Amino acid sequence: MAGTVITIAQQKGGAGKTTLATHLALAWAGQGRKVALLDIDPQASLAAWHRLREERLGAGNSGLDFAAITGWRVAAEVERRARDHDIVLVDSPPHAETEARIAVRAAALVLVPVQPSPMDVWATKPTLELAKAEKVPALLVLNRVPPRANLTEAMVIQLDELGVAIAKARIGNRVALAAAMSEGRGITEGGGGRAAEEFTALAKEILRRVKA
Repeated sequence: MAGTVITIAQQKGGAGKTTLATHLALAWAGQGRKVALLDIDPQASLAAWHRLREERLGAGNSGLDFAAITGWRVAAEVERRARDHDIVLVDSPPHAETEARIAVRAAALVLVPVQPSPMDVWATKPTLELAKAEKVPALLVLNRVPPRANLTEAMVIQLDELGVAIAKARIGNRVALAAAMSEGRGITEGGGGRAAEEFTALAKEILRRVKA
């Protein structure tokens, strides 16, 4: 049985795609899932994080099957990794380039990180339109949520009007996440506190939706 392909997509830059990819991948790996993590974004932020992780843990000891891919190889590589992994998680480019469209098309679910601000909500629409055009369900993930509850709930009302599912689990704007990234760690690998709880809850919620 082929693994589940999940693509993280957001045409607006700075939404936290790579942070979401790293911490979700390691949350699933920590639950015993065999995870392939693919970076198809030319910015290669995810690849830089993975190099840092292997420098700390040793080559081949990251706990993830990782590859950085661009161009015509994307579709074949996603399909190949899905044959022998439980989950293939793809970090896609921030624009509707060919690679992003291919990654969305191959997915069982598209995760769309969005910060709770008016500009971010407005800028999310093209990504949702891409997922709709490819007939792939999307799940909005509130990311970098500030402690100001009133603003967040106002943005949730606007997101509801887009007619797309919104994850119940939310990711706060927490320093611990950036600190873990800078050390090549996942937030769920110990000492993550509230941030680790949030990612654990999100990882479980996503798998319930795709039944991986």
